[in-house]
Amino acid sequence: MGDLTLLFILFAPFVGAIALIFVSNRQTMLVRGIAAGSAFISLLASLYLFYAYDHVKGGFQFVQQFEWSRQLGISLHLGVDGIGTPLVLASSILLFAGIFVSWHIKDRTKEFYIWLLILAAATIGVFMSLDLFFLFFFYEMSVIPMYLLLGMWGSHTKTYNEMTDPEGLKLRDSVKFIFNFGSNSKEYAAMKLVLFLSAFAVAALMGILLIYKYSGLNTFDILVLREQAKLMNIPVLGTTLDKIIWILIFFGFASIAPLWPLHSWSPVGHAAAPAATSMLHAGVLMKLGHFSIIRVAFEILPETTRELMPIAAVLCMFSIVYGGFVAFYAKDTKYVIGYSSSSHMGYVFLGMAALDYISLTGAVMYMFAHAMATAMLFAMAGWVYDQTHTRDIPSLGGLSNRMPFISGCFVVGCMASIGVPGTVNFIAEVMIIVGSWNKYPLQVIVAVVGIVLTLAYLFKMMRGLFYGPMDQKYSHAHDAVSLPDRLPLLIMITVTIGFFFFPMHLYNVVRSGVDPLIAKITRVVPVASQDRELLSVKREAQTGGVPNRPQDVSDNASRDTLHASRGKE
Repeated sequence: MGDLTLLFILFAPFVGAIALIFVSNRQTMLVRGIAAGSAFISLLASLYLFYAYDHVKGGFQFVQQFEWSRQLGISLHLGVDGIGTPLVLASSILLFAGIFVSWHIKDRTKEFYIWLLILAAATIGVFMSLDLFFLFFFYEMSVIPMYLLLGMWGSHTKTYNEMTDPEGLKLRDSVKFIFNFGSNSKEYAAMKLVLFLSAFAVAALMGILLIYKYSGLNTFDILVLREQAKLMNIPVLGTTLDKIIWILIFFGFASIAPLWPLHSWSPVGHAAAPAATSMLHAGVLMKLGHFSIIRVAFEILPETTRELMPIAAVLCMFSIVYGGFVAFYAKDTKYVIGYSSSSHMGYVFLGMAALDYISLTGAVMYMFAHAMATAMLFAMAGWVYDQTHTRDIPSLGGLSNRMPFISGCFVVGCMASIGVPGTVNFIAEVMIIVGSWNKYPLQVIVAVVGIVLTLAYLFKMMRGLFYGPMDQKYSHAHDAVSLPDRLPLLIMITVTIGFFFFPMHLYNVVRSGVDPLIAKITRVVPVASQDRELLSVKREAQTGGVPNRPQDVSDNASRDTLHASRGKE
């Protein structure tokens, strides 16, 4: 495929969505075939991308650039490094798996697959974009399909289904649901998602526009901005412009991650979404936040990142503990998995905050591993709901007798989420913990407590669903027996276990993207430090001393970093 690889990956789902417009909903198998075919092309190209990426060479590869507006400095600039490559693969895997998880959807099947394909393509576009304009464009594009998929094919919670209005009409059948923001209807979940993400996206957009204006380069190109943008020392509102931009970028994108306290939209969205949408939501949509922070804040504002990233180190503790405790007490399967996902995203922020090559490599690997594990759990939670029409854990039980394959896969999914050896999640968690210990020991202790919490609530959910006595009203439930039903789970399990036994290519690819980024952040000498060094030079010169030159500090730091890296090697 060569240089066209990224175009195949990105546009295959879009072409599939366009082709579906001209197909009748009555032709169900043709609709499914087009959706699966376009997703399969994207998956094949992603696999080629992943294994053809030269981790020795590193940097951005498979680059394509198409000028969109010369006057505004906008271009469709696509490329992947060691950080974006595995996330593109994760998006393609989950899209292909999600097509089969949704194989039995009968309500407006064509429209469902159209929006699912657009959602996945939008996330892939973010992971490929090397232009701030198109990064934000694809980021916002992902919100529209989520709203429609939740609002049209989602489901109400049990509490909402039982509520009635003053006239006795069930609230789910009443037009008053539009104003019913006090309960978790699917409309409420969809609207909350859009409002949260759009509001904070405006903050991120303000940061991007400030970079564009005050860089003086008249370009949105990330590769140009990271080398030439100088945003330090511009005084604004009692601080400097770079700090304001960093705060806008960080919190603007952290909402989708989701970082506490910006998380509340996410579990509600998980609970209301159909299974395939939850898979993409938890698997890749939530990773857009971490990735965008790395791509924009880390790349363009490395000095400010080193100075302000401890903010994430503090907030990630609340994400881990709060999400874990709420998941433990939740009784809805999707709420348990949803709050679990919010909790686990705290580990990614911890790995990012430590600014160590081991921790950041672990964080990126964890994003990939978490995508597979959580998507598995949501796929199986969707199967259980389709068979029993309830997500209420206390009312279920004993389903392993009726669903041996699903229950077995559920055990694997839980083990992966906990980070048990034998899954790639274990490798990623260990790297985050080891890489973060020297800088944030308290946060690491909290993270270990979070792992114990994860074990507790996932085992509790697994026991409540599949073991103990079974209510006879669920005796009609059956296992996944056909190939379309089993294939997505088998794919995700194979990836999760396979990368544990053969992790080196994934590790090498990720590290090729992490190493230069960490080197840039940790080796740079902040302006304030430079001023202090210059003052020291002047004072020692006056006293006849022979100080180190300012550049010696940077050179020594570079040599220390190199020696440390060789030692770790």
